Amino acid sequence: MRWESQREPVRSEAPSGRGTAYRSRAAGPLRPWQVRDRLFTPRGRHGVDAAEVRIFLDRVADDLAACYAEVARAHAEADRVREALRQWQTEMAQRGSMAGAR
Repeated sequence: MRWESQREPVRSEAPSGRGTAYRSRAAGPLRPWQVRDRLFTPRGRHGVDAAEVRIFLDRVADDLAACYAEVARAHAEADRVREALRQWQTEMAQRGSMAGAR
């Protein structure tokens, strides 16, 4: 678990006043550990149920982890296909140059 001072605050209102959460582009994409480590500031006597928030955040983190795993799998497949295409193109170029030399 990270120290409290290392956690980013949750913003409940955007500068535009639209009431949406915001973050800088420098923060990068949200990662599963960021969701799991997020703390919320209690609001008055009738705050949120901490157990419900934790269950929801764990679910969101699991979904994010699954998405990142799928993206990694897709990138690996794309790399495999690109390499196969390069090999095929090389073979075709070599066959073409051999046929032209005859």
